[in-house]
Amino acid sequence: MNFLEITQGNSPVILSFPHTGTVLPDKVLMVLNDTGHAMTDTDWHIHTLYDDLLPDMSSVRTLIHRYAIDVNRDPSDVLLYPGQNTTTLCPATDFDGRKIYPEGQEPDASEINARRIAYHEPYHASIDAEIARIKAIHGFAILYDCHSIRSNIPYLFQGTLPDFNIGTNGGTTCAPSIQEMVVSICGCAEGYSSVLNGRFKGGWTTRHYGDPTNDVHAIQMELAQSTYLKTEEAPWEFDNKNAERLREHLAEILTKFSNWRPA
Repeated sequence: MNFLEITQGNSPVILSFPHTGTVLPDKVLMVLNDTGHAMTDTDWHIHTLYDDLLPDMSSVRTLIHRYAIDVNRDPSDVLLYPGQNTTTLCPATDFDGRKIYPEGQEPDASEINARRIAYHEPYHASIDAEIARIKAIHGFAILYDCHSIRSNIPYLFQGTLPDFNIGTNGGTTCAPSIQEMVVSICGCAEGYSSVLNGRFKGGWTTRHYGDPTNDVHAIQMELAQSTYLKTEEAPWEFDNKNAERLREHLAEILTKFSNWRPA
């Protein structure tokens, strides 16, 4: 089975979808407990939310669920947010701190390495290839990392998360004008809240690829799921009315990206 969905366009924009997959390999599915089987921490319907927002854009999506391996984590499993609660390359808990494996059945180093080779490496090889291809066309590329999360998760953060969470790792992963453009659009979006480099400053994908000096710009958008789901719990139903309203602002961001050129 091919665990990647790749769309090749010719605009400067590449979307990455690391957490929308719901496929659990049999070997993983057999050992996870009921909490793991629930797959609560999926970025539900995010690929649907972004569908057709910009003509001719590229995308890379893994179908593998993050409970098998999180492709938005450092392959060496260095923590993204030292000192804060978070999940690892092959998570042992969910976002509420609950174990997703029976006691003593978490993946060992050999199993983690096998999953890394099988799922993490091909995903990032595909992103690498798309960046190289788009740079050959335009001389630069913009990688937009698409995420969503429940807006209230006390184990990870206090209070209610803003609607738009923009991550550029302190402004290091993209040109200032790209960051300013996204901040402006989100800040002017009526009825929505936003933050730059708050709790989510950009995951490993954004930090790894964002290299403005070499004409690769990366930015993460973490959306509160309350902006486009009917409820932030199972069955995680898509809310078409709210999604269409949100899509207007997302389309504006991607269109501005497509028209952007280096100074």
